[in-house]
Amino acid sequence: MKPPAPSSSRVSFLLKKARVSPILLTFLAFVAFVTILYSQDLRCLFGQFDYSDHPKHNKHQTISPTKKNGGKLPFAIGETEEGCDVFSGRWVLDEVNRPLYEESECPYIQPQLTCQEHGRPDKDYQYWRWQPHGCTLPSFNATLMLETLRGKRMMFVGDSLNRGQYVSMVCLLHRLIPEDAKSMTTNGSLTIFTAKEYNATIEFYWAPFLLESNSDDAIVHRISDRLVRKGSIIKHGKNWKGVDIMVFNTYLWWMTGRTFKILQGSFNDEVKDIAEVSTDDAYRMGMKTMLRWIKRNMDPKKTRVFFASMSPSHAKSIEWGGSPDGNCYNETKLIEDPNYWGSDTRKSIMQVIGEEFRKTRVPITFLNITQLSGYRKDAHTSIYKKQWSPLTPQQLANPVSYADCTHWCLPGLHDTWNELLFAKLFYP
Repeated sequence: MKPPAPSSSRVSFLLKKARVSPILLTFLAFVAFVTILYSQDLRCLFGQFDYSDHPKHNKHQTISPTKKNGGKLPFAIGETEEGCDVFSGRWVLDEVNRPLYEESECPYIQPQLTCQEHGRPDKDYQYWRWQPHGCTLPSFNATLMLETLRGKRMMFVGDSLNRGQYVSMVCLLHRLIPEDAKSMTTNGSLTIFTAKEYNATIEFYWAPFLLESNSDDAIVHRISDRLVRKGSIIKHGKNWKGVDIMVFNTYLWWMTGRTFKILQGSFNDEVKDIAEVSTDDAYRMGMKTMLRWIKRNMDPKKTRVFFASMSPSHAKSIEWGGSPDGNCYNETKLIEDPNYWGSDTRKSIMQVIGEEFRKTRVPITFLNITQLSGYRKDAHTSIYKKQWSPLTPQQLANPVSYADCTHWCLPGLHDTWNELLFAKLFYP
């Protein structure tokens, strides 16, 4: 426990008893005044970060950053209620306040995520709201978010799941911006939404591994024999410098089996030095490299950095008690078992994240979206999306065979991820 700041009466008594020069007396009085007036700010200035488990509600919960001594994070205007874990809760039906926007109102949603446009017959997936146990999630305030972004850059870096969250954020904000004062452009890996009157940008950068890989082309990246260059984050990282709010994710593309191939040298080497390691070890290398880059390139006094945990797939309905040959196709109900977790792969990867984040002193906020998303087998795009290749008669006869049980319809689950991001940004 820190000793309390000295009271003014106590300081006066000490000054009277001391035999010191008038100049020193004046200096000591000034120090006492500053200590009393700014004691809270000083505690904020010298506060440090601590990474702790929150096993109270979820045995698979990994970590969430807290502040020692009341340290204040950039952009924070308040704090989460004491003892509240916003990632532990339940889904409640809310037909009054959901969805937060209509699919037809947001022109920025990619055709891979427009489920209503592509014939989905139900809309129930749009009406679920996340309710943490014992506390309330703050409502998403688009005006506050835009004002906070004035003169700043916000960037999502990662794979198509992170791009979905990026598009959701744009959909949540764009209605407040006049048509002639906003634009979206794409150049290679970088997509930029500009709010001109705010001098603000919300950006997405395609880097599914965060590190340099043979899957870095934003369009042509469907490569089965994936290869990542060890420790090579600088190629992409040079495009991330100067960002004020950063949201990283990486998971799905690492999941190629029990092992993964790591390039030791350069992609330009005539003879490539390739090592095959366990997927967990490869992913751990990626986490270490990301955290090292953040420490060297992000100013914690000005920047907020987030990392979103894995987005779960629902490719095997047997995992939640369904038929052995089913998946998310035709699923319109939530998984009600609060202990449902899914595959063991998720557990091992979450363990890697937890171990590496607990060892670091890098100020990074963990968005634990995994388990709350795991309940949402109803919210995937399934067959209701643009198909980039013509479907065969065999596929058409068996929709399970081509259902997308990885990506999510918009509006939908991505909006909840952004509500959680909003909560952790302003009320950490």
